[in-house]
Amino acid sequence: MGFNCGIVGLPNVGKSTLFNALTQTAAAQAANYPFCTIEPNVGRVAVPDPRLEKLAAAAKSGKIIPTQLEFVDIAGLVRGASKGEGLGNQFLANIRECDAIVHVLRCFEDSDITHVEGAVDPVRDAEIIETELMLSDLDSLERRIVPLEKKAKGGDKDAKAQVDVMAPILAALRDGKPARTVVFDDPESRQLARQLGLLTVKPVLYACNVEEDAAATGNAFSAKVEAMAASQDARVVVISAAIEAEVAQLATDAEKQEFLETLGLAEAGLARVIRAGYDLLHLLTFFTIGPKEAHAWTVPRGAKAPQAAGAIHTDFERGFIRAETISTEDFIACGGEAGAKEAGKMRLEGKEYLVQDGDIFHFLFNV
Repeated sequence: MGFNCGIVGLPNVGKSTLFNALTQTAAAQAANYPFCTIEPNVGRVAVPDPRLEKLAAAAKSGKIIPTQLEFVDIAGLVRGASKGEGLGNQFLANIRECDAIVHVLRCFEDSDITHVEGAVDPVRDAEIIETELMLSDLDSLERRIVPLEKKAKGGDKDAKAQVDVMAPILAALRDGKPARTVVFDDPESRQLARQLGLLTVKPVLYACNVEEDAAATGNAFSAKVEAMAASQDARVVVISAAIEAEVAQLATDAEKQEFLETLGLAEAGLARVIRAGYDLLHLLTFFTIGPKEAHAWTVPRGAKAPQAAGAIHTDFERGFIRAETISTEDFIACGGEAGAKEAGKMRLEGKEYLVQDGDIFHFLFNV
């Protein structure tokens, strides 16, 4: 199962620099981790998780395989994208295929880099893109709802259910609010809303691209973005794409850490972007740990044990019997699986068990 974040932004905001740093990071990881592939506009990167190395050490695992997240470089945007201006159609189509949006906002002054809108204003830039996405959604729903309303009046129950979901979303869009602000109580309506393929239903992470001197603390521009995000219940990460590009090119982890420390940074901003993107998608991590490998896996929050088994192999889910489960904390504290079992820390969980972040599973199945 793949999860991806589309990186969007106006021209000259640092979007491509950030994506290039991500893909360089992925290229470096490919030497250490299997399945870490790069395509022209897609970078698959490991999600930083210090628990994995500790688990591998306790189990004396021969190999470490982290869980991963995809970042997709979306074509640039200008005003009028919803009407096909610039690369608007390509931009919107690519966003539609992503699970979440990382919106890179320029939060630095530089007379050598022209801003497409004439001056630096990250809140305005965010509103430009959000407006284009809302206009696209509005156009899409207005075209679809008319024939559905006719069917609903004729007694078509499926059409009526779709109209009941579309109508409040249309009202929100016409009021200048994104689709994600409309929350449905029942699961059926939530499912129908997801199937509409709307752009503004996707969660957003704002990445404030600041100058190098502000990477640790942010600046006045990023403070305005944080205030805006707080009103939207959105997430913000402050990052310097220029620093990330330099870090990605360093050969060893020790060199990277030393470089970051000279700048007063505890870790690379990309690590925070990756973790924030992972959290934005409401994902959690479980592990399979053994002498051969320590492997991290991804499932959505709310997943049950058979779904976690299916993330490894569909046969595991189809023939699921039960899961032997140990928490990460107990596994490390007890020095591994044998110690955890001796201490009575292993549990047997069935089909209705809700996966918890950090669970270590051994699945029993029969196909």
